[in-house]
Amino acid sequence: MTLITSILICFVAVEHFYFLFLEMFMWTKPKGIKAFGLKSKQFAEETKVLAANQGLYNGFLAAGLIFSLIQKDINTTMFFLICVIIAGIYGAYSTKKIKLFYIQAIPAILALISVVI
Repeated sequence: MTLITSILICFVAVEHFYFLFLEMFMWTKPKGIKAFGLKSKQFAEETKVLAANQGLYNGFLAAGLIFSLIQKDINTTMFFLICVIIAGIYGAYSTKKIKLFYIQAIPAILALISVVI
């Protein structure tokens, strides 16, 4: 893997560790409420268990990408990048927020392209 490919993969992993942090630890705080455009603090409190679960999954995606880099396993890297891309596409579609596609899927698409070429 080239240095640029490794940097792109690390960027996607760091993004997902940040999502983990926001969803697991900041969901009910002003920063989390603002980041996710939640309608109220009460709504955040009512959904914090779901958000924490979401955050854990984002952590698994990040961990898988880091693991694939350490193992130098392109197939595992491609698998996790494709998972991130699908999550970004579905997230943007289901929430009707195209910003999710740009934040989550585009970096993973760029990393996948870099892996393939």
